[in-house]
Amino acid sequence: MRVRDSRPPFAGLANLSEEQLHRLPTPCYLLDEAQLCRNGEILLGVQQRTGCRILLAQKAFSNFNVYPVLAPYLAGTEASGLYESRLGREELPEKENHVFCAAYRADEFEELLQYADHIVFNSPSQLAKFGPAAKAAGKSIGLRINPECSTQEGHEIYDPCAPGSRLGTTRAQWDDAVAAHPELPALLDGLHFHTLCEQDADALAVTLAAVEKKFADLLPRMKWLNFGGGHHITRPGYALGTLESCILSVRQKYGVQVYLEPGEAWALNAGYLVTTVLDTLRNGDTSLAILDMSAACHTPDVIEMPYRPPLLDAGEAGEKAHTVRLGGPTCLAGDIIGDYSFDAPLAEGDKLIFGDMAIYTTCKNNTFNGMPLPPIWALAEDGTCRELVRFGYNDFKMRLGHRA
Repeated sequence: MRVRDSRPPFAGLANLSEEQLHRLPTPCYLLDEAQLCRNGEILLGVQQRTGCRILLAQKAFSNFNVYPVLAPYLAGTEASGLYESRLGREELPEKENHVFCAAYRADEFEELLQYADHIVFNSPSQLAKFGPAAKAAGKSIGLRINPECSTQEGHEIYDPCAPGSRLGTTRAQWDDAVAAHPELPALLDGLHFHTLCEQDADALAVTLAAVEKKFADLLPRMKWLNFGGGHHITRPGYALGTLESCILSVRQKYGVQVYLEPGEAWALNAGYLVTTVLDTLRNGDTSLAILDMSAACHTPDVIEMPYRPPLLDAGEAGEKAHTVRLGGPTCLAGDIIGDYSFDAPLAEGDKLIFGDMAIYTTCKNNTFNGMPLPPIWALAEDGTCRELVRFGYNDFKMRLGHRA
């Protein structure tokens, strides 16, 4: 299709023909395999130039049907718990399998040992409780540290270094734990920190300085250091040179293997959400359109973070002739995607395409109000589309109960 919108979230749509677009049901997630490869090539280049290993954080993107597209580029998967770890082991059995959880369950830990290679603990008490069993099973053991260095503004919900954070162990907490349990350091193979959210490498450099200030004396005894996620590596303009300098400096100074575990960087600008206008109306001075997709159900980060997703051929409010507030069909008054402007008024039946919809969407959506889950399709490099999975009434009903 001819794409007038030159913004990065829509670059891949040049491969999509009008015929293929009309085939797609709505609402529908469309994963862009060519853009996934583009991201993979950037991340593979970082690994080749620095010797680091980059994992896929499945919490952001876990559409396993396209894992074969990413497999040539990634070192492994990162999981936030048992199910993601199992998914990584089942779908990428030859790759490394890492897991971090704020607190592991005793009734799940034995099974987790079947899947994970690296197990990172959040606290000294969790390390003491589960570390010996993990060590006996031959796993590489890590501790998530909190360098108490916030580099984020305006996204407190995503700031693990905020005062009173439950995520990661501060130096004071570690020193107190070792004083009471001097056997703890011997369990550790590595340290892990995750302090960033969609940030550039300058924030990483600031964070690394804080990590060294607080924990440098522990690093010479470690085999690896995991920089966590939140690195916006594949975003246009990202400071790759700064990132690579940080990695090489740590490797040379401490002799450790460096890991990164971004989620968003793997699938940035590699997906779309196609939707249809169901109705248009006006309330006072506000023009509105009701879509067949829901922010609350299908793009929950739009409300939770919050943020305004890019929309093909649309501008900021007031930028073009017709400004419209776009919302979903649920009963939630705040089920609003945002205000956008268009060259012409919207009409019932118009198709709209939101960009950058591969991340934190398909793995985070829900069926509030009985909203159907959108099917997931893939856009191949040759411009053809294929359905990966569709959902129906039973996907809504059977998560609420069971009738024998």
